[in-house]
Amino acid sequence: MLVVVNHVILIKFKLVQVTNSNPMLLNFSNFRGTTFSRIQSTLALSSSSLSRTAQIARHITVGLKTTNINMTSQYSIRKIAQPNTLDHRIYIERDGNIISPFHDIPLYANADGSILNMIVEIPRWTNAKLEICKEQTLNPIIQDTKKGKLRFVRNCFPHKGYLWNYGAFPQTWEDPNVIHPETKAKGDNDPLDVCEIGELVGYPGQVKQVKVLGVMALLDEEETDWKVIVIDINDPLASKLNDIEDVERHLPGLLRATNEWFRIYKIPDGKPENQFAFTGECKNKKYATDIVRECSEAWERLIMGKVKPMNNSLTNITVSKSPFRISPDQIPSIGPNENLSPAPIDPSIDKWFFISGAAA
Repeated sequence: MLVVVNHVILIKFKLVQVTNSNPMLLNFSNFRGTTFSRIQSTLALSSSSLSRTAQIARHITVGLKTTNINMTSQYSIRKIAQPNTLDHRIYIERDGNIISPFHDIPLYANADGSILNMIVEIPRWTNAKLEICKEQTLNPIIQDTKKGKLRFVRNCFPHKGYLWNYGAFPQTWEDPNVIHPETKAKGDNDPLDVCEIGELVGYPGQVKQVKVLGVMALLDEEETDWKVIVIDINDPLASKLNDIEDVERHLPGLLRATNEWFRIYKIPDGKPENQFAFTGECKNKKYATDIVRECSEAWERLIMGKVKPMNNSLTNITVSKSPFRISPDQIPSIGPNENLSPAPIDPSIDKWFFISGAAA
């Protein structure tokens, strides 16, 4: 069992003494200073178990001030300029400091890796295509643009905006240098995309604690673009949704609608249908968990400077031994929070598009 105590990882095992039937607890309080090989020989753990343990340990200890898995209150947002404008930025703050949602929020929210943090970029039923900006320092959330104009996703009947709280897993990266053996396509150079299917509508910059249920593999312009299906751990259905088959049982039609939405959502902009690997099948929790782990490992290579940055800003304030780490006093000056009303948008954004072959 892994326990976090003052940022030190303890591995606790029950050992039964020959002369005493009472178990005694063996604490390796110097875990971080002990080599993996020594731990392995002492505790007879497999190398894969050690690798997984170490990976989770790194994530849950980076920048944490508490072991409480409900960490939303740790984070706040700082909004700059009006929403629906080119100048709009949403920065994530912790302890009064701007941090990077790409690099400074731990992926794993508990010791066994069953609960993860996600950053909401686009709330359900909204159209503005907000995303973590990989290129800007400390990676604020901005609205994507095309040819200098703000991007909005179109409404494809019978859908309105995004079907879920859409966002990303921090400390993950879909490596464009790697071709996935099953999808036969490279990564898209983004953090892992996440679809949170709970009942509450989130807000841009919100940090949610979620559990993984499954994953779809969208093939977008010859790139693998994973879409991880998750549920907020505080959702009323969370205890009943433990794998992908539970989603169809309790939320019938949602996975089919999700597949359809990703397949057709670019058609109103003159692009062809998107394609899926695995004939559109949503893979189960185990498969999805493996994808998250692979993308976490890819991010670690990126943040440690072991691969080319690919125009990504890697500035961070918490990642130990990262060559891109800065101290809080080096954080660029950013203006105060501006809680401004959104700028008006073109009424055409609300238009419904009826697409042949889409389900009604």
